[in-house]
Amino acid sequence: MKILIVDDEKPARARLSRLVEGLAGYQIVGEAENGNEALTRADSCEPDIVLMDIRMPGMDGIQAARHLSRLPHPPAVIFTTAFADHALEAFETHAIDYLLKPVRKERLQSALEAASKPNKAQASQNDEVLSGIEARQHICARVRGNLVLVPIDNIYYFQADQKYVTVRHSEGEVLIEDPLKNLETEFADRFHRIHRNALISLAKVSGLKTSNDSHQVMFKDIDNTLEVSRRHLPAVRQIIKNL
Repeated sequence: MKILIVDDEKPARARLSRLVEGLAGYQIVGEAENGNEALTRADSCEPDIVLMDIRMPGMDGIQAARHLSRLPHPPAVIFTTAFADHALEAFETHAIDYLLKPVRKERLQSALEAASKPNKAQASQNDEVLSGIEARQHICARVRGNLVLVPIDNIYYFQADQKYVTVRHSEGEVLIEDPLKNLETEFADRFHRIHRNALISLAKVSGLKTSNDSHQVMFKDIDNTLEVSRRHLPAVRQIIKNL
């Protein structure tokens, strides 16, 4: 089983590495210092298991685990932390285990054995699972072979086109493969469906443009507009009214 170790403290990574090396059947394929780096490393080395700290600068372990759970082949996540106050939030990301530092070899071995079995993120990536996880603060997309994180606050809309979804944000556009229905469930408090193929950011809407039988949403700071379907028009008009 391939293992990625994620911790912002080098001594902590070294100690976990020594513990893992003393167990048969496991191979360390990489290390990372924070959540952002963990996503990049996971994308390149495709670990089966991620041993991850929670409190790290930049993207913390909880947010990183939420992104990892949405990969096509998500690794099992085991949190290793000096603090017990994130346990509930950690298990909501479908982590396999939650180990308090200093991690004991016997406890680590038990967690790794459990992680060798199919985990919840791998076995069930449906609406029920996604609705139980706190919404992400970023969208992760691949751009020219590199992973890019787009803050949710910067996104104007999601628009589906066959198997891909276009994410229009303040710096341009990226493509993702998340189903639009799942995005609607995850970001229900911030985005609203205006068409079978589009969700708009409630914070980015500037108005509604009507021409003959066509109705289009306008946005702040960009010239793009999106068509509103007849079915969703009454709700969109109410949103615009309340702006």
